[in-house]
Amino acid sequence: MDKTKFVYVTYIRTTPEKVFEALTKGELTRQYWMHDNVSDWKVGSPWKHVDKASAQVRIVGEVLESAPPRRLVISWASPADAASKHKHSRVAFDIERVEDMVRLTVTHDELEAGSEMERGITNGWPRVLSSLKSFLETGKPLNVFAGKEKR
Repeated sequence: MDKTKFVYVTYIRTTPEKVFEALTKGELTRQYWMHDNVSDWKVGSPWKHVDKASAQVRIVGEVLESAPPRRLVISWASPADAASKHKHSRVAFDIERVEDMVRLTVTHDELEAGSEMERGITNGWPRVLSSLKSFLETGKPLNVFAGKEKR
């Protein structure tokens, strides 16, 4: 099975601490992502991505690295694939201060090439991260579901 990766880089006028908090606090993620990210964010702990509207768990995984406010690495899988570690992909959030901004690099790797998961994140990450940027800079998120059918 071929593996691939997706990398997205954005610059946000904020602090590393605020970016890390926005990635890990459910009350913030639900505002720009429409999902709560739920965990204690300690290495080895489980995490889940819970749909704000339906309370359905959409993504599950484990915290692989946590070095606030510089880096967070998590595994990523659909709930149906939770027990199949070989079906998990990995997401690294690298947060670096650049003067009065933050460079956020999201690397989603270990993806099965051509899979539904790869298609979903290739479309999803740009929307979510653009919404995060808007939210942190203006207080107003984007509609991450604009122009597509809501699940």
